[in-house]
Amino acid sequence: MRGSERDFIKRLIDNSPHITVSDEYRKAQKQPAAERWPDGAVEVRRVKPLTEVRGIRGHAQKLVFVESLPGLRAAPVLMGSVVLTFAGRNEGVTLNGIIPAKMKGVSTIEEKLTQGSLEALAANPNGIVIGEGLAKKFGLSMGSVVNAASPGGEVRTLKVVGIFRTGNASYDENQTFVLLKRAQGLLDRANRVNRFIIQLDDPYAAREVAAVIERQVGYKAVSWQESTEDLMSVLLVRNLIMYSVVSAILVVASFGIYNTISTIVMEKIHDIAILKSMGFHARDIRRIFLAEGVILGVLGSLFGVTLGMGLMWLLAQVEIKPPGASDLVHLPIYWGWEQYLLAVGFALASAVGAAYLPARKAGRVQPVAILRGLA
Repeated sequence: MRGSERDFIKRLIDNSPHITVSDEYRKAQKQPAAERWPDGAVEVRRVKPLTEVRGIRGHAQKLVFVESLPGLRAAPVLMGSVVLTFAGRNEGVTLNGIIPAKMKGVSTIEEKLTQGSLEALAANPNGIVIGEGLAKKFGLSMGSVVNAASPGGEVRTLKVVGIFRTGNASYDENQTFVLLKRAQGLLDRANRVNRFIIQLDDPYAAREVAAVIERQVGYKAVSWQESTEDLMSVLLVRNLIMYSVVSAILVVASFGIYNTISTIVMEKIHDIAILKSMGFHARDIRRIFLAEGVILGVLGSLFGVTLGMGLMWLLAQVEIKPPGASDLVHLPIYWGWEQYLLAVGFALASAVGAAYLPARKAGRVQPVAILRGLA
């Protein structure tokens, strides 16, 4: 369970930016008239808003500030929609204008390339990198030429210089990459970007860093935790269920230890009476049986951890081929030492708790009544 959770989060973190800064505001800006007359009763209708070129204003200076923060890497991106045309077929895709040298530090796209490279894209102003799904859909290969048309009517001829495969069918069919200058020309947004993609050395600090960036830059900064809150809540509920089930299993095991030590107390009641008559206090008798519970807990923990590690090693050798997948998948196993400490701690607590009641009962034995029964 821990392995699957960490594998899921790793895939989530690796395949998406830790922080995304977009050309949007978290709260819409108020109109000047609304600020000047907040209680005004006049409403102006059918006023056409001014058309402006969207993008992050002063992006160069803002990018310098973001890159000055410790422990992160950032890259500017211009994202827009275009229509690819090849052999009479049209397909709407998302075009990402990137700087290859910066993109390497914030994305795993280069690792996903099955053909070509980002260096080839940097060397070819008219190059385009596409997903394997889109290549199969169009029948494209390395060196193929496609036409890209923007909503504004700009058309460019692009050459395929790279093909990637992430395993996400939607991403592989809809995402494409070109040089930032080429995207700016094609989308008619000269010297504009509308995204900062940010990768952190510590992904779990994304929420705090995003808040700092948003306060300073002004534009909306979304961490990966914020964008996947629904998924993270599902993982939290699953963990609560898992720990509840494990706790129930330990309670059942505690009853076994309780029965064992209770039986020993009943069998040794005469010996206990003799010890108390020799001067042993009730607390000394309790300590003897509590020590027995601790010994049982330690021996059981060592045996259980050893057996558990062996079973985990066997599970790690299992290979699964999910329906529709082309690659074999191994079961995700997490070998973190903290889970062993947690298991041992739970086991020892259960053993001591189960031993306490019989130990207290043994401490209350009245030696006079027991010894009179022997006479």
